[in-house]
Amino acid sequence: MPRRYVARQRICLRGTTDYWVNAMDGQPFFVVTQAVDPGLIKVLEEQIVPRLLEEVPGQPTSAELEADPQRARFTVIFDRAGFSPKFFARLWALRIAVITYRKRVNRAWPPSDFSTHTVRLVNGEEVKLRLAERKVLLRNGMRLREIREFAADGHQTSIITTDARKPLEQVAATLFARWCQENFFQYMGQHYGLNRLIEYGTQPLPETTVVINPAWRRKDQEVRREQALLHKDQVQFNALSSPPQAEPDALVRFEQNKGKLLEQIQQRQLRIDQLKTERKATPKHLTLKELPEEERFSELRTAKKHFVDTIKLIAYRAETALVHIVREKLKREDDARALVRQVFTSAVDLCPDLDRKTLTVRLHQLSTPAHDDVLDHLCAELTATETTYPGTDLCLIFEPVRASEIPRDQES
Repeated sequence: MPRRYVARQRICLRGTTDYWVNAMDGQPFFVVTQAVDPGLIKVLEEQIVPRLLEEVPGQPTSAELEADPQRARFTVIFDRAGFSPKFFARLWALRIAVITYRKRVNRAWPPSDFSTHTVRLVNGEEVKLRLAERKVLLRNGMRLREIREFAADGHQTSIITTDARKPLEQVAATLFARWCQENFFQYMGQHYGLNRLIEYGTQPLPETTVVINPAWRRKDQEVRREQALLHKDQVQFNALSSPPQAEPDALVRFEQNKGKLLEQIQQRQLRIDQLKTERKATPKHLTLKELPEEERFSELRTAKKHFVDTIKLIAYRAETALVHIVREKLKREDDARALVRQVFTSAVDLCPDLDRKTLTVRLHQLSTPAHDDVLDHLCAELTATETTYPGTDLCLIFEPVRASEIPRDQES
């Protein structure tokens, strides 16, 4: 399998790359698995966007888009890895807006440009942020909005968007909501085993799969290594200065050291030029079939993984729906999720009544009386849905088991 850089461990490991598509509140839509990762832009353009065009509900019609040149079908949010003016233009040709961080921000805006705004976050919390907005012209001639947030330490976070209609407060809240996806990954890793290996074994990749030529990658690494050493030598050379009022012998040694360092810089520059020429002559991409046999790789088996990922996706969305009900009584989402997990692991009594066509699910008491009150609310809301148990005509009724109903031998 090819190697992947794992940011949390700061090492390269062999594996596959998953691209998760989530809503603003973190709920997952679908996942795309890449054995050979072509990069975020290509995956977005070739696999994610076409599916979103088919599945995103509530998109405006062609007539509505034609009547309003600034209206977008929907908005896609991603991090700096997807920053590309040409990519933005191709998406807007489909009338898809983007919100992302801007790369290579060199100049800070004057603090006087920023004003305080009330921003309502996805979780309903309201915060005060210092924001400013300007129109910017990208190198491909595309004019976009740039919105910056001025932090307490003076740092300016630059946000760029092709959405001309959203207020700047909403644009800021929308991009910051991307951290809901990071929270989703953390939670799924802790409680759903998101990164767990589902099935052992590999399967061959199609021979037409395009990969980066390992020979080109090695040449590129050599170029980068030599450039880093060249920069180090140049810094050392520029820091050299002749000692004031030095003796003639000291000046001679200084000139000799400076000459040696200059010669070393020139030789290293020649080495870099030679490596760049060799890199240019080496094809960057090859098909898997064109690779030497010892450098070909396979992918993990995917059938069970896709099936289990689908189950995890559905389970998380169902859990989130219950959390929304519980949060009507509990303010903190972490407390609500902890309570829902406790309900999942608690004992229940199943009491079918074929005459009344009901199936009563009796949930035992939780750890505290306050949680029992929330459980009463949850049971009432679930019962009100009048859900039929799959494969039967029995209507589900949820009710908590009261302390007075527990037999004394069970209490002891």
